[in-house]
Amino acid sequence: MEQLKQGADALFILLGAVMVLAMHAGFAFLELGTVRGKNQVNALVKILVDFCVSTLVYFFVGYTLAYGVDFMVGAGTLAQNNGYALVKFFFLLTFAAAIPAIVSGGIAERAKFGPQLIATAVIVGVFYPLCEGAIWNNKFGIGDWLQSLTGTPMHDFAGSVVVHAFGGWIALPAVLILGARRNRYRKDGAISAHPPSSIPFLALGSWILAVGWFGFNVMSAQTIDKISGLVAVNSLMALVGGTLVAVLMGKNDPGFAYNGPLAGLVAVCAGSDVMHPAGALVTGGIAGAIFVVMFTLVQNKWKIDDVLGVWPLHGLCGAWGGIATGIFGQTSLGGAGGVSLLTQSVGTLVVVAFALVTGAVVYGVLNRVMGLRLSHEEEFDGADLSIHRIRSSPEQEVSW
Repeated sequence: MEQLKQGADALFILLGAVMVLAMHAGFAFLELGTVRGKNQVNALVKILVDFCVSTLVYFFVGYTLAYGVDFMVGAGTLAQNNGYALVKFFFLLTFAAAIPAIVSGGIAERAKFGPQLIATAVIVGVFYPLCEGAIWNNKFGIGDWLQSLTGTPMHDFAGSVVVHAFGGWIALPAVLILGARRNRYRKDGAISAHPPSSIPFLALGSWILAVGWFGFNVMSAQTIDKISGLVAVNSLMALVGGTLVAVLMGKNDPGFAYNGPLAGLVAVCAGSDVMHPAGALVTGGIAGAIFVVMFTLVQNKWKIDDVLGVWPLHGLCGAWGGIATGIFGQTSLGGAGGVSLLTQSVGTLVVVAFALVTGAVVYGVLNRVMGLRLSHEEEFDGADLSIHRIRSSPEQEVSW
């Protein structure tokens, strides 16, 4: 019976890993549909290569740093318990690799490929595991310190704060350091429109992400005996709330319509196991409003060229999710309890501050040493990868 449970647990978390892996296709198509046509292939390749680099650094360095698990042992040892330790790594890797995928959307169309890969390696190999280990594994006593504030631990079930807020707030310094795309904000004060190149691809990316998110949230239980239908329905309700509010406030704009569900899902990750479905609906709806208002403000008022709006979507909605858990997780609002608004707020602020410093240091150093920005000619041609052209014959060169 125990062997059967071990096998079921390994299969359960493996299915979750595969579903979240599929979400990276969603990241790719969301970026592909949003950027201009000349950068579409580059967007697809960056997400794939970032994932592969993330896998290597997280396997050999990051996972050990976060959880103290070293895979440099014999295959026989790794195969114990149906290889559960390995598939758990696979599952958490897909979370870690979401960080560069988030950043990619913010800095799209003008960042050099090589420096971004170095940033991916450093962030996923070192800085994200430090954050993950601190909140999810009590590294450095951070978890104990947060719990000492109110007697209640920090609650981030599926990563609104650890994954999404961390990724979104890292992206903000990167976007600011790079600066806007050329001619995006003109000298006469006008804004050049860079409309999405493909609404169908943007919508496809959103749908893939939304479906995969049920693996992201539900499988965060990590063993089959802890699976909860509450998590699934709360994820659904947050998706619905985010979508409807974004459509209403965004005046039926398809870009807002298809980012609305993602805003809701980002926000509900943290408390999806403790909120009532009505609380999840409100949490998602507020996240949809945050995205529409802040994306518009960032792009038009503050003139920050965050191409996919990853700071509002992941950074702000993720932080809101951490705080919302302390509100809608309370028994007085129908939640399961065991959460504190003070602990959630302080823990969220700690992660936000760490992410801001991380983004400023990593991208600041890379910009000074290597330069992050493409040359004028490369940016004009969409050459943020050296593979933007293929030579089909010695005499013929075909541009993507």
